[in-house]
This record gives sequence, C-alpha cells and structure tokens, in this order.
Amino acid sequence: MKIASRFLTRPDAAGAVHLTVDGEPVTARPGDTVAAALLAHSGDASRQSGKGAPRTAFCMMGICFDCLVEVDGRPNSQGCMIPVRAGMVLRRQRGLRPLAGGGEDA
Repeated sequence: MKIASRFLTRPDAAGAVHLTVDGEPVTARPGDTVAAALLAHSGDASRQSGKGAPRTAFCMMGICFDCLVEVDGRPNSQGCMIPVRAGMVLRRQRGLRPLAGGGEDA
C-alpha cells in the first residue's frame, strides 16, 4: 500500500528506482535512503525485535539502529544510511540475526 510520503522531494530527483521489499516490487525516488523508501511505501515496521516488537526508523541519521533491514542478503544493515539503487532486494528482519564477526564460536 503506497502512502503519502512524509519526506520532501529532492529538487534534483527525477525518475524512479525499482527494488523489491519482501518479494514485492516497490518504486522509490532517486536519492532516498532504504529507510525513507520503506516509510514512504507502507509505513510498516522495518523489523521486529527479538521479542517480536515492531521497530522502524526513528532518528534517520544512524544513531538508533531501529531501521535495521536485510539488504541484498546482508542482515543488520542500517536502512537510514544506505541510498536505494535499482534492483536492490530488501527483507524486513524478523527477530534476532547473527552478528558477522568473522571469528569462530568457542
């Protein structure tokens, strides 16, 4: 469901960027961040906490981490810090995701 955007249109934004969210085709504006595109598309939560509470972008500047989404298969990505690009595949996170620390489990 497309809702009225809460964001001003950038004067230099022309055209559209096509991506998918949970397998659904979505159109965003060039220059939008992933978090802004999700909010403009449906306003739904971008993730669920480990206890199932809905969370979505709050600060829009990389401080709160409430905008975490899976971007092109990479979980725990800060949606407010990533600009949209054509063909991007987004998935809302459900619950906790493992950290990618690269170390071995003890």
